[in-house]
Amino acid sequence: MKVGVIGGGAAGFFAALSVAEHHPDAKVIIFEKSPKLLSKVKISGGGRCNVTNGCTDIKTLAKAYPRGGNHLKKLFGTFSTQHTMTWFEQRGVPLVTQEDGCVFPRSQDSQSVIDCFLSEARKLGIKISVSMGVRGIERLDSGRLMLHFSKEQHPAQEFDKVIVATGGSPKKSGLLWLEKLELPTEVPVPSLFTFNMPAESVTELMGIVVEQTLTSIQGTKLKSDGPLLITHWGMSGPSILKLSAFGARILSDVNYQCTLQVNWVHEANGERVLEHLRSLVAEYSGKHIGNIRAYYLPERLWHYLLDKCGIPHDTRWGQLTKKALHKLTAILTNDCYEVSGKTTFKEEFVTCGGVSLRGIDFKTMQSRDCPNLYFAGEVLDVDGITGGYNFQSAWTTGYVAGRLQD
Repeated sequence: MKVGVIGGGAAGFFAALSVAEHHPDAKVIIFEKSPKLLSKVKISGGGRCNVTNGCTDIKTLAKAYPRGGNHLKKLFGTFSTQHTMTWFEQRGVPLVTQEDGCVFPRSQDSQSVIDCFLSEARKLGIKISVSMGVRGIERLDSGRLMLHFSKEQHPAQEFDKVIVATGGSPKKSGLLWLEKLELPTEVPVPSLFTFNMPAESVTELMGIVVEQTLTSIQGTKLKSDGPLLITHWGMSGPSILKLSAFGARILSDVNYQCTLQVNWVHEANGERVLEHLRSLVAEYSGKHIGNIRAYYLPERLWHYLLDKCGIPHDTRWGQLTKKALHKLTAILTNDCYEVSGKTTFKEEFVTCGGVSLRGIDFKTMQSRDCPNLYFAGEVLDVDGITGGYNFQSAWTTGYVAGRLQD
């Protein structure tokens, strides 16, 4: 059996390794259009490669995927985060799990993952062809598939099975070659991006991190929580990235112009926040409000919020009027910022959209419309939030696709 894998990234390699392990007699070839292999693995996680997440509960795990979670839920029983960790450990890549659940190589170097894949590919006799872009797939009457390459000097090749693992495409044009097969697709738009706030002075606080926040987009049902990072262009951090992932299409539709609501104290009940402020009034009546920070917020942020409320820093807690306390409560629980644009992670881009899930048999990852054609990774309309989830879907879908079941 001759198997072609299109894409030399995370999902492509894992799918190829799965083919070779499940079908030892198969001839497996990986085709990568660029000169470099596993480039996204190399730069991910700041060069450390967040290979998966420590979450082991499948229902909870599936909730980390704005698109495709219910489909993946069925596959995680076959290849879960625990399977991923065992797979790497058994192949000489010891892992460490951080407090936030992110799992990295103990080496803290993505090269460990790349070396592992290349070593396994050599052991299993997988052939790798770089600078071999595929421009089209032709169905033959025999049921086999013909790959046509971008460069005319590369003759077309026939395969019994083909796995497409070309990654996410930031533009619809990246899916046209698949649409020629009449496969259903979803228009790609960016996911996992930060918010630009060119008109907001909060950017002067760049570098500040608030560990627990609640965030939402005004006028929508989009809500998120977690750490928030203030940057020189706006806001980032897990709370913002999750919001961008779940709101990828909604935010695209409004051209990334919206109002972000920030609850700086991770307490949705305004009465409780007001009571906390009253307790500070009682305990620190004679102290300057600038020196006693509610909820231990970072000092620069606390002073910024006081300025926003028009409360001088040398005001004593006992001097606060009822009106000032209510105003401070409102700012702490519902602080608003105008978003105008986004910033994506360039080479680390994640997309919402791709090959439509309605066209895939998720028991096998085979196309419902084109027999012997399988899909894995971000080329599918599947994407996760930050924290190792996107790589996990690559490993899971790659593993299942590589079994080549009908």
